[in-house]
Amino acid sequence: MKLNLGCSDRHREGFVNVDRVPPADHIVDLAKPWPWPENSIVEILAHDIVEHLPNKIHTMNDLWRVLRPGGRVEIVVPCACGPGQWQDPTHVSGWVMNSFQYFEEKSFARVRFGVAYGIQARFRIHRLDKQNFPDAKEPVPKITALLECVK
Repeated sequence: MKLNLGCSDRHREGFVNVDRVPPADHIVDLAKPWPWPENSIVEILAHDIVEHLPNKIHTMNDLWRVLRPGGRVEIVVPCACGPGQWQDPTHVSGWVMNSFQYFEEKSFARVRFGVAYGIQARFRIHRLDKQNFPDAKEPVPKITALLECVK
């Protein structure tokens, strides 16, 4: 199974399109425990959704939990360093490129703080970059992270 989280009206063919309101295929509140079993998901798209979720650790732990070993997630999130972070009144968590090190297997941050912070997620980073996207008044820098689940 493949998931397109926070799909809104951007449904993807071949994916289960998930949001908390219709017209999604599955209506799910991603701020709560996710309904999918462990190791059941091959691929996840999380474009413009993780900044709407209040708990980064819960989000990343559930991503990791439902992905099978070697499964991949592509996260696209506005960088907290730019105007896109707080332009939307429903954004509740800020992300910068360094945020991902806390979930990266064997990184200094994960090794040092993982247990104390309750981080179970372990990912291998395949891509981590930032680029500007046009918007109404000014460009919005967004981070793209392509992560592989390590179990």
